[in-house]
Amino acid sequence: MRLLHLGNVVIDLVLTVGDLPARGGDVIASSTTATPGGGFNVMTAAVRQGLPTLYAGAHGTGPFGAQARDALQTARIKWLHPAREDIDTGFVVTLVDATGERTFVTSPGAEATLTGDELPEPAADDLVYLSGYSLLHDSNRTALLPWLGKLPDVVQVFFDPGPLVAEIPDQALEAVLARADWWSSNAAEATSLTGLSDPAEAAHAVRQRAGRADVLVRTGPGGCLVAVRGQDVTQVDGFAVPAVDLNGAGDAHAGAFLAGIAEGKDPVEAARRANAAAALAVTRRGPATAPTRDELEAYLRGL
Repeated sequence: MRLLHLGNVVIDLVLTVGDLPARGGDVIASSTTATPGGGFNVMTAAVRQGLPTLYAGAHGTGPFGAQARDALQTARIKWLHPAREDIDTGFVVTLVDATGERTFVTSPGAEATLTGDELPEPAADDLVYLSGYSLLHDSNRTALLPWLGKLPDVVQVFFDPGPLVAEIPDQALEAVLARADWWSSNAAEATSLTGLSDPAEAAHAVRQRAGRADVLVRTGPGGCLVAVRGQDVTQVDGFAVPAVDLNGAGDAHAGAFLAGIAEGKDPVEAARRANAAAALAVTRRGPATAPTRDELEAYLRGL
């Protein structure tokens, strides 16, 4: 089984600050790094858990595109398409404050230009990862929705709506909800969709609204909730760690969870492993800090 990733690889410009500036103000960053991010973080997390992964999104020509491909190659992630010749890969300005919380501003690039003739035909045992960010870009949305509707039922689709879920066009969101096998989001994103502030109630409501999807809702240090059809919503406890950087925690969680599902693990066990992967990730600075399989196994053995 492999992961077919149809999200977006971008470059994260990560600035560490004490506090976010007031509107119209300015602050001095204590550190600045430029690293591949977005879908790269999920793919890296999956590969580190032993799940072969193919990036099927678009990427550009320029310094950001070159950096993204170098990182993909180093992480042993293959890509499907040649680089766009007339546009660079996009970037995200990420501000990480003293609490470890992160704030984003995204500037789209080549990854927002996917077309229908570039989409592959998945194998029956592929896992397809779809990001809500892709549905915000006209070209990607126009390409992905008809392709999604033609996927064989045996192909599992994992959907992460992202923090801009409220901005996804309703028709696109409903089409994805009707086909996805897994919805994975944080609690705020589930609340944005359902209007319910209680994460368990929101998870249940998302499951009721979706056509076939089981639901995973991350609750930060508390762990996550798993809502599988025909069962009660299950709380899967998190792990107490000293967090230094929350950037990429959700991506580490998604990649580890997908690897667990690919191995045939029960969703609750896959979620527990994902909680542990996210816990390890937040103890390290940087967006792509998911643990390797050996690191994850050693951590779980030591509990």
